[in-house]
Amino acid sequence: MKNAINTNTNTKLILLHPYIQKQGGSNRLWLLAFISFFTAAFLLTFIYTREHSIIPKTVVTAVSTSSVSSPPLSKTLVKALVHYASRSNDTDGMSYTDIKQISDVLRQCPSPCNFLIFGLTPETLLWQALNQNGRTVFIDENRYYAAYMEEKFPEIEVYDVQYSTKISELKELVTLVRQQVHNECRPVQNLLFSDCKLGLNDLPNQLYELDWDVILVDGPRGYWPEGPGRMSAIFTAGVLARSKKGGNHKTHVLVHDFNREVERVCTDEFLCRENMVKSKDLLGHFVLERMDGSSTQFCRNNYTTKSAASSSSS
Repeated sequence: MKNAINTNTNTKLILLHPYIQKQGGSNRLWLLAFISFFTAAFLLTFIYTREHSIIPKTVVTAVSTSSVSSPPLSKTLVKALVHYASRSNDTDGMSYTDIKQISDVLRQCPSPCNFLIFGLTPETLLWQALNQNGRTVFIDENRYYAAYMEEKFPEIEVYDVQYSTKISELKELVTLVRQQVHNECRPVQNLLFSDCKLGLNDLPNQLYELDWDVILVDGPRGYWPEGPGRMSAIFTAGVLARSKKGGNHKTHVLVHDFNREVERVCTDEFLCRENMVKSKDLLGHFVLERMDGSSTQFCRNNYTTKSAASSSSS
């Protein structure tokens, strides 16, 4: 009986074993069929998408480019920004009159507007906001403050630069430029390759290739004899404006603290009174035109140069 039971048990196992194999083979066939279908569908989808994505590539690029540009700020919003910026500024900030003049220039600037600012000031974020769809670049003498501002406000583009000038050297520096105006200190040149004492040649290379529409000189510091002063900034602004390669052939150059000697002398010498549009409160506004590459004179009228010489020698 025991043997019979064992036999029966073995028989059942023998009978069940082929059934299990058959079921496993069927499942594998279904799995293989499913994988094949999924692979074919994926390949067809990939080929279809690739073929149809090549044609509208330019359209996609145009749409993505246009979506980056935002509508210009409304006149009401600009007024509000200027109003509250002037009220919240500390003693080092600009007056409402000065801020509004710069704001008006930016509103007239063709879009996109390239805006270069010498100096990180209480108005830094305001300038960034007002030049909404343009490129705004800040240059500052303090590398630690520049790094701090860039970290705190990643949306701003700021670079540090080392000035080698002193306010006490104003007269000597102006004289040196006059002596080298036909060579290193030409009014039209690429300052990246210049050894002119007043030319800033250690900015990022790309900044020398840009055509700047508006340049604001509000730095570096210039209120004590050993301070760097704004001689280099004003000279550099004048050269960049005259050396434009294309686009709008005019550049607005605005100089803050226009009541001080350095600013007066250097604007007379390198921006020229003949190019002055307005002088109001503490802001001097000049409009410079692109000049021929062979030019060797900053100002057309000699009296401005003589005036600067008498001022610097007094």
